[in-house]
Amino acid sequence: MLLVITILGVISKNATVWIAGVGLLALRLWPGNQPLAWTEQYGLKIGVIILTMGVLAPIALGKIPWSLLVNTMKSAAGLAAIVVGVLVAYLGGRGATLLTNQPTIVTGLMIGTILGVALFRGVPVGPLIAAGILSLFTQFLRG
Repeated sequence: MLLVITILGVISKNATVWIAGVGLLALRLWPGNQPLAWTEQYGLKIGVIILTMGVLAPIALGKIPWSLLVNTMKSAAGLAAIVVGVLVAYLGGRGATLLTNQPTIVTGLMIGTILGVALFRGVPVGPLIAAGILSLFTQFLRG
């Protein structure tokens, strides 16, 4: 399955997916399962930390002054961004829970993400949020 995901990543020109696939293949071939188990346990948390650091880097570099941040939060777009940010964080939390409880769902989410990248020029940060949306759908369908 990792080889298929890696190949799909190459075909869709999705470096994030194929690099992750190659990295996991390498860890899978590593003697013992300790590095792979560590990745399973901490990989998502570390990835979210690095992603958050990347998003916050312009603030750390002083490219976005405090006054601009405050003024943006007072605008309609800034307030909408806060609401959407809360919603996405909520969905991400639900997605992480779903992926932890039902890891087999990852395959479908990855195929959907790869198709989204290949067909709609998407960005492959969607599986966690997609899992959150899926968890809402499945909860709704169960009644």
